[in-house]
Amino acid sequence: MPDRIEILEDICKQAGRLALKYFREQDTLVIDYKGHQDFVSQADRNVELLTRDLLANAFPEDAIVGEEHAPTPGTSGFTWVIDPLAGTTNFINGNPAWTVVVAGVRGAETECGVIHDPANDETFVAVKGEGAKLNGAPLKLEDLRQISEGTVGIGYSNRVNNQGIVRLVTALVDEGSMFYRNASGALSLAYVAAGRLLGYSEEHMNAWDCIAGQLIVAEAGGCVEVQNADDMIRDGGRVVVGTPAVFDRLLELSKTAFGQTD
Repeated sequence: MPDRIEILEDICKQAGRLALKYFREQDTLVIDYKGHQDFVSQADRNVELLTRDLLANAFPEDAIVGEEHAPTPGTSGFTWVIDPLAGTTNFINGNPAWTVVVAGVRGAETECGVIHDPANDETFVAVKGEGAKLNGAPLKLEDLRQISEGTVGIGYSNRVNNQGIVRLVTALVDEGSMFYRNASGALSLAYVAAGRLLGYSEEHMNAWDCIAGQLIVAEAGGCVEVQNADDMIRDGGRVVVGTPAVFDRLLELSKTAFGQTD
């Protein structure tokens, strides 16, 4: 895994350089409309193709699953899960809150993950059982603040009814918390791991948006609602993470807001 994660970091940085080039030339971007507030650009597609090519060259026996292109089968039992631009709406509007995300999965377990933020030159990395790092420095969550004493990240997409997020925002305000949404769930998860947010909650996320971030939070010492990686790749699901001090309460508020009790 040490060799794998070093190679993966380099791959994400190469993909990030291409994405940043498109970002700086966004007036020329070709953008397609997939649905309400759901866009894809040539940058998404081409950054994913580059990432796939680099992964296939480095790890030819591994499978690859990405947001924009069909899955590539493998024989090793290991799967790379790619989001070439987590935060496309931000990207196409010139907002520098977007990332390149890759997670490595074996069966139900996420074994490694990288969230690379080219615009801010930040790279969040985790290997299962070996901790999390930001630009090489260890991340360790030791925040004792309660929900009423900090800020919680929230996410929303057109895959769910909008009343869930309305109820969650209301609940957070009633708790005395501040809420934050930057339209990149992956980046918000990284911010939890870095101690910039107390937690993050979203009713439904796809695997490529969240499983790397969930691992990074967990390896930084945070709490994560347990998810099966295979199930997340197939169906997506609810994502709730937080510092140990706020996680139980945030999970309770999220379940109530989203009308889910499982």
